[in-house]
Amino acid sequence: MIVPAGCSVTASTPPTAAGEPQRLRVQVLEVRPHDRTAFTQGFEVADGVLYEGTGLVGHSAVMATDPATGAVRQRADLPQPLFGEGITVVDQRIWQLTWRDGVAIERDRATLAELRRVPYRGEGWGLCHDGARLVMSDGTDRLLFRSPSTFDQVGDVRVHLPTGAVGQLNELECAGGAVWANVWRTDRILRIDPASGAVTGIVDATGLLPAADRAGADVLNGIAALAGDGEFLITGKRWPHTFRVRFVPA
Repeated sequence: MIVPAGCSVTASTPPTAAGEPQRLRVQVLEVRPHDRTAFTQGFEVADGVLYEGTGLVGHSAVMATDPATGAVRQRADLPQPLFGEGITVVDQRIWQLTWRDGVAIERDRATLAELRRVPYRGEGWGLCHDGARLVMSDGTDRLLFRSPSTFDQVGDVRVHLPTGAVGQLNELECAGGAVWANVWRTDRILRIDPASGAVTGIVDATGLLPAADRAGADVLNGIAALAGDGEFLITGKRWPHTFRVRFVPA
């Protein structure tokens, strides 16, 4: 299905049972360029700059880009054998995860230069900052809470629907008191209450990327909140477009 700017992708029928998550649809406001070679792992806008982290060994990087055009302003590559994952901005620093390498990398936001590496156990997938804590996904049904200064784990929560746990949580965005999470290998984005782990909303983005652009593209992955207006930028791994959108009731 081809989705031009200004039209909507609808989700499934809204639920009727009490306690069920809200069903949401994607309202597309604008289509923007995206580097289709970028294997997107982290995606975040801060002070008018779009920061993007990419993965794959030998192709992992952190980039500061123009959110309107996708033009790269700065870039820092990860040395092999590191496989880059989620990123988030904390004041004048950037934290970057690695997949199975067991280290988080702290960077200087102005230069993207590496400042230090901090070890952690398990896999690294998505990362965001809620203003007080880092929120991290590791491919399971857990959200891990970490200190933004030391990267020490300070808590966790299990993510669940009324029917049970939800795993394979991937790229994250902290916005509006919620955590938004891509679910790997799906076109779903979840809105999660970080206090309870309950899924409060489900966005079905099926059909967002036009069929004509799907050759060589991978999964939906990348959510970046735009300040103060309820809008987001979303994209996917090796997608040629970034979409400026709202998540609205279906």
